[in-house]
Amino acid sequence: MMAEFSVSYYQMLVFLHLLLFVLWLGADVGVFMLGQHFRKREKWSLPQRLALLQLLVNVDMVPRSAWALMVPLTLTMVDAGGWWDMPIWAIGLAWTVGGFWLWLVWDAHIHDQTERAKRDNRIESVLKIGLTIFYLGLGIVSLVEGAPLVPVWLATKALMFGLIFAAAIMIDVAFKPVGPQLGRLIAEGSSDETEISLRRTMDRTRVWVWVVYFLLLGTAFLGNIKPF
Repeated sequence: MMAEFSVSYYQMLVFLHLLLFVLWLGADVGVFMLGQHFRKREKWSLPQRLALLQLLVNVDMVPRSAWALMVPLTLTMVDAGGWWDMPIWAIGLAWTVGGFWLWLVWDAHIHDQTERAKRDNRIESVLKIGLTIFYLGLGIVSLVEGAPLVPVWLATKALMFGLIFAAAIMIDVAFKPVGPQLGRLIAEGSSDETEISLRRTMDRTRVWVWVVYFLLLGTAFLGNIKPF
């Protein structure tokens, strides 16, 4: 006789959580590599580099989408696993926020370089600041008070997730000068005057990208090993 096969609701959430993590980190590594090749002006022509940049923007939609969905999924998983008894309205609110965030990301992408996209980006920035405060507060309060997240590893993971939000905000801040610098590069062509400042901006941004990678790996370690 075949063994009975069953998958619980919580197990399915864990699988989806792992899937989003793989999509987030894996696609983000692809974005990182495309950015690396964009920097190689001695290897690629400017049109080729701009094509790589366009591909980078498209690939970047995968980690951005995974990040937006990770918020409601993790809270739902914490509730389903018995780690935090959340009211149904809170779960519904989490999915509403996540769905709205996902819509903002894609609407800005579809309407790139328009006032509508700028509006979406401003709203997304406020949303990310709010979620940063939420996760940092949840982690700190849980570590200090021992509630609502009782296990230390889970409280620490919430705190690190808040730090991921903070680092991602810093990526946006560091990356902001790229728009005008890239416009100048396209208008004037490749030269030290147009390339060096752009390279410096990208280098500053990469520091925060590495911070995000480190924190992502840390949260994955805590979620799987549960050391304390």
